[in-house]
Amino acid sequence: MAVPHDPNPQFAEYAHPERLVSASWLSARLGTPGLRVVESDEDTLLYDIGHIPTAVRIDWAKDLNDPVTRDFIDGEAFAKLMRSKGIKRDDTVVVYGDKSNWWASFTLWVFELFGHEDVRLLDGGRDAWMAEERDTSFMVPDLPASDYPIVTREDLPLRAFVDEVRAAIDSDTALVDVRSPEQFAGEGETPGVLRGGHIPSARNLPWGKSVHPNSRFRSRAELAESYAELNPADPSIVYCQMGDRSAHTWFVLKYLLGFQNIRNYDGSWAEWGNMVRMPIARGGNQGN
Repeated sequence: MAVPHDPNPQFAEYAHPERLVSASWLSARLGTPGLRVVESDEDTLLYDIGHIPTAVRIDWAKDLNDPVTRDFIDGEAFAKLMRSKGIKRDDTVVVYGDKSNWWASFTLWVFELFGHEDVRLLDGGRDAWMAEERDTSFMVPDLPASDYPIVTREDLPLRAFVDEVRAAIDSDTALVDVRSPEQFAGEGETPGVLRGGHIPSARNLPWGKSVHPNSRFRSRAELAESYAELNPADPSIVYCQMGDRSAHTWFVLKYLLGFQNIRNYDGSWAEWGNMVRMPIARGGNQGN
């Protein structure tokens, strides 16, 4: 049962305002039938020191990744996870987290790989909720298991793999590196990666261009200016270090600016920078 959209006038300017909710809207609707709240953080211990009442935790590393294969869980495992969290297929799911919603955006993106129809992001994430001194809880909800069906994960529309990214070099597909200018240039060491730099022909549009210091999204006009060198009608692939910051930019481009063909390369630099004989470029570019 879908929950009505947040009518916040600040969201109305975005291409898909139905994909965002405000802290005030969510606070007024906690406990509404058909509404489930999910916290997904980089620092998973944050949930234990206080979370939005009724929220369940999804650990991006433990819950969404296959324990053996370097890939996401399959449809059967996703259904099992949803059932254990009391989430139904037709529920409205609101996701939030720390770090300006990096991993919350990643979790939302994984929900979309499984075709969950109504999944939204809390604008500002955990920071917004805490800054407004809204109620928090230590109680882990004891929800009845749902009957979430087993669905096939559909990677093609939303996800890019390394061979596709390599084929996109110097093509009509825009490659967008959302890391810092220093990481893009290959300056210094990046833990866990053997080589620094960026994918040749990629442009550097750091993810932080899209948010205010309080973690809330900037206006559509500001976003359009920040991403003016990208064409919403052209195919684009975004990447970062592990797919989290790029999932955040994927959300911005797809739902706030209305890009029609945008995919996330979740292998990102952790994969590219460790592969043998992969082409690497260094130095800055016009996107800095």
